[in-house]
Amino acid sequence: MYASRMSQRDISSTIEDIYGFSVSHEMISVITHHVLPELEEWQTRPLSSYYAFVFVDCMFTTIRNQYESKKYAIYTILGYTMEGRKEILDLWLNETESKHKWMQIFDEIKAKGVEDIFFLSMDGVSGLEEGAKAIFPQVIVQRCIVHLIRNSIKYVPSKDYKALRKVYSAPSLKACQSAFESFKQQWAVYLGAIDVWVRNFHHVEQLFDYGSAIRKIMYTTNAVESIHSSFRKVTKKGAFPNENALLKVLYLRIKELETKWDSGGIQNWVMVRNQLLLHDELKDRVSKYLE
Repeated sequence: MYASRMSQRDISSTIEDIYGFSVSHEMISVITHHVLPELEEWQTRPLSSYYAFVFVDCMFTTIRNQYESKKYAIYTILGYTMEGRKEILDLWLNETESKHKWMQIFDEIKAKGVEDIFFLSMDGVSGLEEGAKAIFPQVIVQRCIVHLIRNSIKYVPSKDYKALRKVYSAPSLKACQSAFESFKQQWAVYLGAIDVWVRNFHHVEQLFDYGSAIRKIMYTTNAVESIHSSFRKVTKKGAFPNENALLKVLYLRIKELETKWDSGGIQNWVMVRNQLLLHDELKDRVSKYLE
């Protein structure tokens, strides 16, 4: 009871921090009690048969009861439909982030109705790409370029960032490849940074297989990281007594995000949709579902 009470107090405090008004512990208890059936219905709902883009990421928070505290990984999948609508497919909790858990998750969303994913953007967890392709063989997996930048600039003084910027912001594949060769020569002393890009350069090159509007969406996982930033505002107190208590608070946050998304679509989506329909290797898959 004490741990549950602490969770209610923390939720009340979080609401006050974010929204500027207080809610009694008793009201929190009533609200969260009624949320659980809705959460369970949301988690078991059938999903769309396909998603144009999917973004995957993990964040960590703490579940603390009377006896111990444990770090839990929150697995989040954000999908973009062909109508340009954002949808969080589900939430999963696990004590670690692993390729095996990701593969279970992909298997689960397939069982809930997802037949095809066109693009999947990820941050580079080992084995995640293979796990996704084992369940969705045609998926195009894109390594987040922003993560590559973060991983490489820690080896490089800020005065030399310009050479790298020319690689990932190049207007064409030829310009990108040329900038990459110059980059390797200029950064020859920064072997750690060069290695990051050499190992992942096929992810940079494949971006140029698609139109600029598609590239702008698929090159980064920022869309799902933004969701996790929103989650952190309601989990930073870190006093959840069990998994259900944490999931209920995250679900309420998701409903708030969905209301916000309903008021506006994804930027430049008409162009994205047209480029998907015109792409030689995608148009048949896209048309199949639009029919």
